[in-house]
Amino acid sequence: MIDLGTDRMIARKEGGIGWMIFNAPDRRNAVSFAMWQAIPKILKAFSEDDEVRVIVMRGEGGKAFVSGADISEFAEKRSTPEQVAIYNDATEAAHNAMDGLEKPFIAMIQGFCIGGGLATALDADIRIASDDSKFGVPAAKLGLGYAYDGIKRLMDLVGPSCAKEIFFTAKHFTAAEALRMGLINKVVPAAELEATVRDYAETIAANAPLTVKAVKATVGEGVKNPDERDLGMIERMVKACFDSADYVEGRTAFMEKRKPAFQGR
Repeated sequence: MIDLGTDRMIARKEGGIGWMIFNAPDRRNAVSFAMWQAIPKILKAFSEDDEVRVIVMRGEGGKAFVSGADISEFAEKRSTPEQVAIYNDATEAAHNAMDGLEKPFIAMIQGFCIGGGLATALDADIRIASDDSKFGVPAAKLGLGYAYDGIKRLMDLVGPSCAKEIFFTAKHFTAAEALRMGLINKVVPAAELEATVRDYAETIAANAPLTVKAVKATVGEGVKNPDERDLGMIERMVKACFDSADYVEGRTAFMEKRKPAFQGR
């Protein structure tokens, strides 16, 4: 068991899937300081567990994925410059842990995905949402400034025009509108959301881990500026695929007309 220091985050392993669950439904899964601190612990444990092939994050309660940061604790946790720095370090560490995952990362989105919740969803590789979900960034209604990295990540995903639309209007967008923008990968009826996400996760978990890892790394390098890309690392990862026992297993399974049993080595 992982000592998370809060019951507002849940870590659960089912087969090859690691579930990271935001468990504050009474606050629409607004993320508290303790929850931010728990995220790197969960993801470190899943990253080090060879049985976990895919990580899925979701919100508890069916009303929200994540509705943003828990503003109710700001007076206590962010009332001095020192406290603000500590709080910001915790949120940065959480986002770095999500963004730095080498394993596939899926966001299962139902209900509100707003502000910091949307920023959290953007850390995932794939976003699958229910048809009753809502998306938005309310910064312009609150007078907040938004850092370059957050806007750049959104812009890389949906393009400059849609990024401006999301920020300028500060409105809530439907799942259909989010799909049109490219903000999410797929929309399904709410009743089918968990089954769909499980199917995606199980499909990915059954594939060759080294191949999936290499593709994720290649895409990550591809969105960087050309002079920042580590193409040598990608070349080594591709070579590792061809040198692996999984490559032999994949060829053998294909010839024998059976499902391969990949081991990640």
